[in-house]
Order: sequence, then C-alpha cells, then structure tokens
Amino acid sequence: MQIIHLHQIKDALAEIDMNQAMEDAFAAYSAGRAVVPPVGELLLEKGEVHIKYGYIKKKEFFVIKIASGFYENAALGLSSGNGLMLLFKQETGEIAAILLDEGHLTDVRTAAAGAVAAKYCAPKNVERIGIVGTGVQGRLQLLHLKAVTTCRDVLVWGRGDDQIAQYKEEMTEHGFKVETTRDAAEILASCNLIVTTTPSKTPLLDGNSIVEGTHITAVGSDTSKKQELDSMILARANLVVADSISQCLERGEIYKALSAGVIEEDSVVELGDIIAGKSDGRLNDSQITVADLTGVAVQDIKIAEAVYRKLGTR
Repeated sequence: MQIIHLHQIKDALAEIDMNQAMEDAFAAYSAGRAVVPPVGELLLEKGEVHIKYGYIKKKEFFVIKIASGFYENAALGLSSGNGLMLLFKQETGEIAAILLDEGHLTDVRTAAAGAVAAKYCAPKNVERIGIVGTGVQGRLQLLHLKAVTTCRDVLVWGRGDDQIAQYKEEMTEHGFKVETTRDAAEILASCNLIVTTTPSKTPLLDGNSIVEGTHITAVGSDTSKKQELDSMILARANLVVADSISQCLERGEIYKALSAGVIEEDSVVELGDIIAGKSDGRLNDSQITVADLTGVAVQDIKIAEAVYRKLGTR
C-alpha cells in the first residue's frame, strides 16, 4: 500500500491531461460502464461531508472519496475544503493507495469537468467569461478554461472587497484581464460563458436577466439545500445538461428546477452522452445552455487512478 501526499499528487497532476480524463469518466458513466451508488452525506452545523464511491466495470480499482466543506474556515486561517481518497483493487479488495490530497483532487476534477462542459456547451465565440465566486474553485475553473477558449477577458463577482481584489491580482498574473463587480446582474449582462462556484442557498443569478447565447456551468450547488441559479434560467434554456441525471434529481440546480415545476426530467441530457455523440450539445451560438455539475464518483475514480499510475512509473 502506498501513502501519497499532497506534494506528490500536485507533481503528478502536472503531467496528466485531466480534461481528457474527465471526458472519459463522463462517457463511461453515461454508457452504463460505471457503478456509482448514491452520495453519502453528513450535514453538520459548521460544514458538510460528502462520501462518494464507485468503480468502472472491468477495470482494476474502486475508489472511496471523503471530501468536506467548512465555509467559515477562512476566518480561522484554514482551507474550507479537505478530504482524502482511498484506492482499492476490485479483484481482492486490497487497498492500493491512500491519497492524502486535502481536497485538492476534488477541486481539480471539478474544475476539469467545468472545462469539459464549456467545450461542448459554450458558444464558439466567447466574448467574456463571468466567474461567480472568488474561492479556490473560482480560480481553478478559470485556469482550466484556458484549454477550451482563447478568451481572457473576465468579470468576477464576490461578496467581499478584499477577496475580489486578491482574485484579480492572482488571475491577472495568469494572463487574464480581470474586472470586478459586487452586482451579480452585471455578470449576466456582459458575459456569455459563466461559471458559478459558491455554496449559496439562495439564487445569485436572475432568470429574467439571462440573454441569448449564454452558457452557464453551475458547480456550487451540490446538495438539495444549495441554489445559485434562479430556476427560470433552466426553464428558458434550450439545453440543460447534467453530469448525472439520477444524482441531479436529488440535488443541484436541476433538482430545484424540477421541484419548482419549471422543467421536465425528460428534457435533461447527460454530459457523457454529449461527449459520446449520443445527444446534441450546443447547436448554435444563440442558444441558452446550462450544465449542472454536482460531482460524480466516476470523476474521483479517474483522477485517483491517474495519479496512482503516474507515480507508479517513477
């Protein structure tokens, strides 16, 4: 058994095409080649813990992932995210590795999934990128978008002036032209590729303000309590995409829109089916599209295995 530490994981990730790994993960899931039980969830007073697990049929490993979010940790000088992944052999149940990633693998695979969603659903001509949220995910989503769009013009929304200013400084160093706002409506007014990355429990973007040609990737709402998008955004969308339809029936933006009665389940398609060519993605630049990414264990399987195999060759 290997114990793999965060610095080793980061070194390995630098040599892995994570966007391609996530495409493979979603395609396997939607093709029925993955076994992914319902998410285990522990909601605490100060935070939340998600347990995700599963395997891909006829492959070597299965994975159990524990990831937490404690969103008041910033005041304590601590990261809001933490966790680890456990990699087991399917044939024997032996543990192959403990990946002490401190939540980093979850952050990276989520950001890579956002890039994949944009590749298949965003308009070809991205005029401006809107980022809702200034945390780790808000940073990583923007960095991973470099692989799928040449646009470097960014508008970021955040709740605090200090957080916004720091975000602007850091992302400018990565080659982006960043402007800031405290009014989320400005994101919808000027950006046609938007990523929402907050743990908000009340909608931040208004359905009446969305314009033709906009794509939104929503990654923050991964429980039944969270919601970043007004459900009317999904009602107005020409294409609503789920990372997992079964999971999105219980959590995320699709769950909220279904509960509100403004969309029907049969109108939702899975990202993996779009990747595999079984369903249409965006058909033209005037469509409104939404991708709801609640995070699926098949992503954890792919990223854990990729890191393990990369380090095993050294």
